Amino acid sequence: MTSAERDPEFENLLIYLRQNRGFDFTGYKRSTVMRRVSKRMQSLTIENFEGYLDYLEVYPEEFNYLFNIILINVTTFFRDSSAWEYIGEQILPNLIKNKKTSEQIRIWSAGCASGEEAYTLAMLTGEILGVEEFRQRVKIYATDVDEDALKHARLALYSAKDIQTVPDELRQKYFEIVGNHYVFRQDLRRSVIFGRHDLLQDAPISRLDLLVSRNTLMYFNSETQGRILARFHFALNDNGYLFLGKAEMLLMHSNLFIPLELKNRIFTKVSSVNIRDRLLIMANSVDEESNSRFSRQFRLREMGFDTAPIAQIVIDLSGILVMMNEQARTLFALSPKDLARPFQDLELSYRPIELRSLIERAYTERRPLNLTNVERYLSNTEMQYLDVRITPLEETSTNFLGVSIAFHDVTRYIKLQEALQRSQQELETTNEELQSTNEELETTNEELQSTNEELETMNEELQSTNEELQTINNELSDRTAELNRTNIFLISILRSLQTGIVVIDSSFNISIWNYMVEDLWGLRIDEVLGQSIFSLDIGLPVEQLRSPIRDSLAAKKQFQEMILDATNRRGRQIKCYLAITPLLGIEMQGAVLMMADVEKVKSMISTQEMEERQQQD
Repeated sequence: MTSAERDPEFENLLIYLRQNRGFDFTGYKRSTVMRRVSKRMQSLTIENFEGYLDYLEVYPEEFNYLFNIILINVTTFFRDSSAWEYIGEQILPNLIKNKKTSEQIRIWSAGCASGEEAYTLAMLTGEILGVEEFRQRVKIYATDVDEDALKHARLALYSAKDIQTVPDELRQKYFEIVGNHYVFRQDLRRSVIFGRHDLLQDAPISRLDLLVSRNTLMYFNSETQGRILARFHFALNDNGYLFLGKAEMLLMHSNLFIPLELKNRIFTKVSSVNIRDRLLIMANSVDEESNSRFSRQFRLREMGFDTAPIAQIVIDLSGILVMMNEQARTLFALSPKDLARPFQDLELSYRPIELRSLIERAYTERRPLNLTNVERYLSNTEMQYLDVRITPLEETSTNFLGVSIAFHDVTRYIKLQEALQRSQQELETTNEELQSTNEELETTNEELQSTNEELETMNEELQSTNEELQTINNELSDRTAELNRTNIFLISILRSLQTGIVVIDSSFNISIWNYMVEDLWGLRIDEVLGQSIFSLDIGLPVEQLRSPIRDSLAAKKQFQEMILDATNRRGRQIKCYLAITPLLGIEMQGAVLMMADVEKVKSMISTQEMEERQQQD
């Protein structure tokens, strides 16, 4: 186990996932799972696994993103076309030929992702059986642990790009066009059954003729692969087939499956009963021939026994050591003095393994016992591995002479096997990483294409927005011109009035100050614009206006008028007429103040009356 596998924070994260969400990733290859979790953590700027576990507790929706990045659902129709061609031309026809016409055909797609493999199997089987017989006889079970992928698979809805690898004749026959998508035929879809299934925890589907599990085992370690393959072995019929992905070899599990077509990763099931029976027959045959040779050539056998390359001892029925060859003397530090001693007095009887009980078992069961990879400690750092064979020696079918024990030093083979296994695991890891990298590149390419399409869409939207802004700008220009005309019109009106006009806002700040007010108090508009009327230093007692103006702004009084004593800009005492009216009809709140010199107004009225009389006369 690597240091990465022993990371306690990472192990706690795996335990949390198993306890809270029912996903057991402890059987997956640690390097693969850790790399994918770390990738997700980088996107969230989380530095350690403990922090990510806290993040999962706070944001439960994060589980979906995590499982999607661990369980890569990259699949296509007819992926690795040469393998599917072999399935369609050799495996399925042979499978169907060995079935009775009324028998059901059962197929399992384990790790089906978004359903492309299951529908590929349906098309190939439908082509051989015909649509009607397919509906009656075929059941295709498609399972995965990813619920989102299963939802997609159940819809049987694919884009034109998704079905590019489907031949034209099959596309026209098995898919219906709905809008911009292709939908697998509903009458055949009923024969494809989708469901959630955990290969490690759930019972396997049984009585299968074909089991398809492509590039699924590659995510599990060797021990877990063995458990899953044992379930696959149970699930398949004796003449069933196992179809794996191109990255999966089964070199470590040849006792369960043997390759039928290794290039395309197609295997057949090994019948355990038949293999065991054949091995026992071979073993018994060897023993009979050996006993016959021993009886014919005793002296030759004695010399051959002593010089045999495998350590061997013989113990008689009373438990006395009667024979030992040179290899046994060297291996266990025995001497001729040990002959004729009770075997139970020798260290060899209980170290490296308890042999006395095994000898009794061999007598009782009347058959040889084989023990493999028995560990023998030579020192604190050096280990030796022995295969031990205990063979009862029978004179007749009822009488035993003793027992022969052979010790075969297999240390070299174990080390070679371990080295080979490490190399195989490294090769599998490399293949897995290459496959994963390729799939990630494909995913990245898809994302880039999607991003490009989004950018093109955004560009079109920006062009449309620009046109709308241009239209709005033209409208604003027209409105601005119209407003300028209106302002000029209002200014002309204000200038034509012979009365002083002051407009203030709700904060008492001056917005309009016409020329009559300038003439009355001696302040220009640029000196008072935006200033509070109560801050002006003019001859008008503005503080007396505070209460009336507030009443006007509060809409308490619609019209107020008064005459105040004031001093004009020339320093002359005058009577100033003021009328206060609230500013109505616009969003801005304020008030309009009309003011005039009473004497000047009277003079103007008298002048007008005189002119009118003259006109009448």
